[in-house]
Amino acid sequence: MSPTALLEALTKRPLLGDGAMGTQLQAAGLEPGGCGEAWNLDAPEKIVAIQHAYVEAGSDCLTTNTFGASRIMLERHGEGDRTRAINHAAAEIAHRAFDGGQGFVLGGIGPFGGLLEPYGDMQPERVAEAFCEQAAALVDAGVDAVIIETQTALEELGLAIDAARSAGAPCVIGSVAFDRMRDGSDVRTMMGVSPEAAAEFMVTRGVDVLALNCGTDVEMTRAAEIVRRYREVADLPVMAQPNADQPVLEDLQVVYKQPPEEMAAGVEDLLAAGARIVGGCCGSTPEHIRLFREILDRHHGARDTAT
Repeated sequence: MSPTALLEALTKRPLLGDGAMGTQLQAAGLEPGGCGEAWNLDAPEKIVAIQHAYVEAGSDCLTTNTFGASRIMLERHGEGDRTRAINHAAAEIAHRAFDGGQGFVLGGIGPFGGLLEPYGDMQPERVAEAFCEQAAALVDAGVDAVIIETQTALEELGLAIDAARSAGAPCVIGSVAFDRMRDGSDVRTMMGVSPEAAAEFMVTRGVDVLALNCGTDVEMTRAAEIVRRYREVADLPVMAQPNADQPVLEDLQVVYKQPPEEMAAGVEDLLAAGARIVGGCCGSTPEHIRLFREILDRHHGARDTAT
């Protein structure tokens, strides 16, 4: 792929992302609190199987299994020394999952799992170093974009954007997690950031795609509203990956119960709002993504290729 292949593809038609990784890892046997990212090296066939199922469902874009693969996160599992290898393997696995077909690999960078000074005890310099290391490994492995996921604080988001740019990422996607406010009147991130403020910040830091994912009580219709609010701020492509509704606790397991048909009913709202990449986050499965594909093809014609 050329450095601008993903952005060029987005000018032609909306693309389909994948669904959840975390809940799929749990379904594949990952123990609660386990390091799913280590499976990139220790059980790669399980990751390939998850991602290939999304490809078969119609995904144009796969996000690498690296949400918690910064050195800071991996050190909590005793895996810090394998940081580069874990990220590099994840990108190779995602490429392999396309099985020779065309598609885009998005190198995922998640939160470092704490709070920056002065709100917490983590020094920004250490976080920046960890993000730079992770971004460099993903870019070196040939990802088509770096997606900075589930961000709630602009300071951390900025460090990750800078790291992706410094690593030479061909495309940078900034994805923010919003929560419905208690009175239901609006959405904000955990750190109080509005969609407009997030979009303005990402534009000033030079992202190529504005995105949202995960969040609390941000279902498909509310996600579509956030897409509209992003587009009022900036004329950039937007990616939306909401959860499959809210989780419930059953037998000490977190379960997402929104059926594929119910979640897919919101895809048209996302497209009408202007989303150019649609997919799912926690709880979404290949079955959800398969229905998303049907709706995309119905509105934009069956795709000849992934682009």
